[in-house]
Amino acid sequence: MNGKESLEIERKFLVNSFDPSLASKSFRIVQGYITAEKTKTVRVRIKGQKGFITIKGQSSDDGLSRFEWEKEIPVSEVEALLKLCEPGLIDKTRYEIPVGNHIYEVDIFEGDNKGLIVAEVELSSTDETFKKPDWLGQEVTGDNKYYNAMLMKTPFNKW
Repeated sequence: MNGKESLEIERKFLVNSFDPSLASKSFRIVQGYITAEKTKTVRVRIKGQKGFITIKGQSSDDGLSRFEWEKEIPVSEVEALLKLCEPGLIDKTRYEIPVGNHIYEVDIFEGDNKGLIVAEVELSSTDETFKKPDWLGQEVTGDNKYYNAMLMKTPFNKW
């Protein structure tokens, strides 16, 4: 099974209000970071019933894009690798909400990040236009404190 390499282009927003009935699907995500540096992160994740390992490069200056490599691995391997992760797991429920031609991923965080709700939309280019639903709040694209790797180190409840 080969990994998938891509350039991740996304915009990130806070969420003002959220209606779970808008979601086409939802699942729990538990993830940890083997390494979480500014130039690279290595993440393991259980997403629903599947496991993944993901390596991400440094974000562009505007925070819109970065290299990403991801491979599905057995959940049992993720559980073993979580023991090697830096302290501070991310626990959240992700809701996928279709809006126009895009899918917004709305993450409702639990644990030390409880109270934080963030939405991301993946784009095919940095200048691609997309619909912004009225439940979106302030854009936080490129604000490091909203990256999951940073939320693991400095959780929302410590702000």
